[in-house]
Amino acid sequence: MDWPVARRRGGEERAWLRGAPPPRWVRLLPWVLLVALCLLQLFTDDRLELGFLLAAIPPLAALSYGSSTTALLGGLVVLLLALPAANLGRPGNSDVLTVLFVAILSVLIAWVRSRRDEQLVTVRTVAEAAQFAVLPPLPEKVGSVRCAGLYRAAQRGALVGGDFFDVRRGPSGVRAVVGDVQGHGLSAVGTVAGLLGAFREAVLDRRELVGVAARLDRRLVVDAGPEEHAELFATAVLFEFPDGSPVVRVISCGHPPPLLLREGRVTELPVPAGTPLGLGVAGIAPPEVLTVPLKAGDRLVALTDGVTEARNGAGEFYPLAARLPGLMDADHEDPGELTDAVWRDVVRFAGTVRDDLTLLVFAPEDPDVPDAA
Repeated sequence: MDWPVARRRGGEERAWLRGAPPPRWVRLLPWVLLVALCLLQLFTDDRLELGFLLAAIPPLAALSYGSSTTALLGGLVVLLLALPAANLGRPGNSDVLTVLFVAILSVLIAWVRSRRDEQLVTVRTVAEAAQFAVLPPLPEKVGSVRCAGLYRAAQRGALVGGDFFDVRRGPSGVRAVVGDVQGHGLSAVGTVAGLLGAFREAVLDRRELVGVAARLDRRLVVDAGPEEHAELFATAVLFEFPDGSPVVRVISCGHPPPLLLREGRVTELPVPAGTPLGLGVAGIAPPEVLTVPLKAGDRLVALTDGVTEARNGAGEFYPLAARLPGLMDADHEDPGELTDAVWRDVVRFAGTVRDDLTLLVFAPEDPDVPDAA
C-alpha cells in the first residue's frame, strides 16, 4: 500500500518503464522531430544536412506505437529521403536502403512490443485478481467500527506480502486480525492465504476470541506438518469489539502490542505476549485476553514491525508512539487521514521502506460508548 489499505491498488501509478502506457511527450516525440527536422532543413538550405537524423524517428515510434503507426512514420521518412523535392540533404541509395532497413526493423520491434505488452497486461490483471481474492480492500466501516490502514508489500510489483489483516462482522460483534508471517514477499502469500481463510471461518463459528487464535495456530501446524523440521510460524494480534459493550478484547500471539490513542495521548496496551502461531501450543496454553474499556473518540492502532523497524540514515528506528500525537489532528474524524499522515511521516523519516508494512486504525462508533468528558 504509499496508499491506504482501502484504496491501495488504485492509488499507485505504475511507471512508464514498468508497464504503464507511455506519457504523451513520448508519443508526440517522433512527430515533433519529423516536423522540426523538415523546417530546420528548409531554413538552412544546403548549409547543414539534417536528413540523417530522420533515421531516429522509426525507432522512437516503436517505443510507444504499434506496428501500423510505426510503418506509417517509417514510410514517411523513407519517402522524404528519396524525394529530391524534399531537399533533405543528398542521401545516396545506400543511405536510403539503410533507413528503410531501420524502418522495417522498427515495425517488427513495435509488433513484438505490442504483443508482449498485451500479454503483460493479461498476466498483471490475473495476478491482481488473485491477490485481491487473498487480501481484499479494507472496508471503511465494519459493523460499528470504522477502520482504515496502510499496507505495503516489500517485494516490488507485489500487492500482497508477508503481512496480513482482516476485519469481519461476526454473530456477536466485529473481529479483526493483524499479523506477520515468517518471511516476506511472494514466498509468504500461501501462508497468508491459509491464515486468512482460517480466520474468516473462525469468526463465524468460534464463540471466544481465544478459539479464533487456536484455529489460526492449528492452520499453521497442519500446513507445516508434511515438511520435516518445518519452521512455519506467524505473529498476530486479534481484536473483538462486542455488540452493545463499550470495550475491546485483545489477544497477542507474539506480536507487537497495539496502541491506544486517547485525548491526544498514546498508550501501549499491556496485552500479555502469548506464543506465536504455528507452535501448536494455543490449545495447551491459550493466550490471555486483555479487556480495555473504550471512550468516545478513542483510536486503536495495530501495526507490524515493518513500521517500527523502518530506519533513517543514522540507523534509528521510527518512533511511532512518540510521533502519533503530533500526527493526530483533532479536526479529522476519518481514520484514513491518520494512516495517510503516518505513511508520509515514515517516508520522510526513513526514505525507503524495505520490509512488509501494515498499520490499521480502528475507531469504534458504538452509541453506548460514554462521552470522553
